[in-house]
Amino acid sequence: MGAKNHAIVMPDADKEDTINALIGACFGSTGQRCMAISVAVMVGDSAQWIPEIVEKTRTLSIGAGETNADIAPINNKGALARAERLIADGEKNADLLLDGRRPKVDGYPEGNWVGPTIIDNVKPGMACYDEEIFGPVMIIMRADSTREAIDILNANEWGNGAAIFTKSGHTARMF
Repeated sequence: MGAKNHAIVMPDADKEDTINALIGACFGSTGQRCMAISVAVMVGDSAQWIPEIVEKTRTLSIGAGETNADIAPINNKGALARAERLIADGEKNADLLLDGRRPKVDGYPEGNWVGPTIIDNVKPGMACYDEEIFGPVMIIMRADSTREAIDILNANEWGNGAAIFTKSGHTARMF
């Protein structure tokens, strides 16, 4: 069992709405939901939005669920170890843009904490892509065309769902 849900981001999409939706869909519930969008496939010039995605993601709070933090703890030590292992794979094989490993949370020194993490330039065959992370980690892939982006989604065996951000009815129907 596993899930790796993708969102294709077209360069004609509304930038602010798309960035906000991606961050909410990826990091909401600490990324620990079966329908979390954990992979953003940036098509063409939409990749220029990545620095803004990183900066907005940096503002997410980390803390206990009772404090209404954006990012709560991972649900158990085994899941924490898996998330850290897959982030390390991303660091080794791709570009770790935001590293959320081992944040300090006051009052919870032994908590299962992983802060928001973003890994860019990920490719199929990397463990961080091929395995479900089930935590607050956004995987970013890049595609030159809509067709290439759709092919990336269709080749992944773990897709529960998918989304596309575009203003083009034609592109949406092709999707």
